[in-house]
Amino acid sequence: MELSFRRHAFALRSPIVAAYGVLDRRELVEITLESEGGQRGRGEAAPLEPYDGVSMERVVHALERYQEALAGPLAPGVTALDACRSADELPQALAAIDMALWDMGGTRAGRPVCALLTESPAPSVAVNASIAAEDPSEAASAAAAAVAAGYSCVKVKVGVGDDDARVGAVREAIGPAVSLRLDSNGAWTVPQAERALERLSRHGLELVEEPVSGLAATAELRARVPVRIAIDETAAQAGALTSRVADAVCLKISRCGGIGGLLAAATLVRASGAEVYLASTYDGPLGIAAALHAAAALAPLPPCGLATLELFEGTPALAVQRGEIAVPTAPGLGV
Repeated sequence: MELSFRRHAFALRSPIVAAYGVLDRRELVEITLESEGGQRGRGEAAPLEPYDGVSMERVVHALERYQEALAGPLAPGVTALDACRSADELPQALAAIDMALWDMGGTRAGRPVCALLTESPAPSVAVNASIAAEDPSEAASAAAAAVAAGYSCVKVKVGVGDDDARVGAVREAIGPAVSLRLDSNGAWTVPQAERALERLSRHGLELVEEPVSGLAATAELRARVPVRIAIDETAAQAGALTSRVADAVCLKISRCGGIGGLLAAATLVRASGAEVYLASTYDGPLGIAAALHAAAALAPLPPCGLATLELFEGTPALAVQRGEIAVPTAPGLGV
């Protein structure tokens, strides 16, 4: 099997400000796998070093090792994904291989990936709007526009700037019926988070994502505040998926090592009694498509953080319509 890849970047409509820094462009790696019979599949590696600590150079190194692992015949009983995992276990790189294999399998079968995952996939996935503006009035305007466009859930970054003013302005703009979700990217200590959430909880929060970092801190905070807590970055820690420290777990294709890894992770989370929802690490169209197929198989889900392609310059693929994204119906990943 032949593996090729290329690096490319998307410009963002406006910089994204988070607790881990400012993002003004998104670089990704697109891969192509081609079998000896000429069948092809595409995938995408989406490391985000300020978020997950994985550099683009680290991913490229893993992909170069995969090229070597796939260049010759595989041992009996060893799959292409097995061979790549043995060469380098980096989830962000394995996710690209996994996506490409599902894309190839769906194309071969003439069916979308979601139809390979379940007999009755959801036709669309509800998504939340992400409010990137730091200024309260700009955040309120963006949130009001999202609700007018049909979104039923809005997520606001906190841990930067004047959180109280921004969250209050957004709640006033969206009204009481729309779900309001916060994400601090682990910016707070437990005492800081407790004080902040005592103030912000009056705005009626669906949940707060990654208010603190680490399993112990999350468990401590959850016992202190009257707000549902979700883990995101902390979900990468050993034992996190079955730790029962949070009400919900945010899963991502890149961190889980692809579609197969994400579905396995979701099974563990649900067995622990926590809720699952999906999000992107500002992935490109291939990564978003892969997440949509996984979400369609896991449905029903709360609104997922997959409406991020609209943050890129240009006309987005997989556009949001009335707060939902239609799952691709073409064979393979469908993009």
